[in-house]
Amino acid sequence: MMGDDAMRMMALAPVLILAACSGAPQAPVAGDAYVRLAAVPGRPAAGYAVLHGGVKDAALVQITAPGVARIELHNSRMTGNGMMAMDAVKAVPVPKAGTVKLAPGGFHAMLFGVPAGVTPNGKLPLTFRFDDGTAVEVPATVIGAGEAAPE
Repeated sequence: MMGDDAMRMMALAPVLILAACSGAPQAPVAGDAYVRLAAVPGRPAAGYAVLHGGVKDAALVQITAPGVARIELHNSRMTGNGMMAMDAVKAVPVPKAGTVKLAPGGFHAMLFGVPAGVTPNGKLPLTFRFDDGTAVEVPATVIGAGEAAPE
């Protein structure tokens, strides 16, 4: 015969399992990635994604992709004279349980030396690396310079 404590644990087990499964991810994750190719061949492409924080604050520190010479993290900002400027950044902060969008007009990635074989309607695997050691590979949809962003 089971004791009261064992019965309570058995009754709570499904609740505890559901709570563990429905919470925020333990480590940061990335998704909804896409790469917009440059209008002029040889110029850098731009990369975008959605980042979701885990159980503690983190930072995106690097993105890599096969065959791409280098990828820099950037942030766009409005200058005092009303012009947009772009600055390279070492990291993109991702708050715990928060969401950060790499999007036009804000944080984004610049892909230099994209191979000629990367064309619209294809996929380019991007690996997002965070300061806690987490690495997440996401297949990014590739779009042309004038195409609408994927939904």
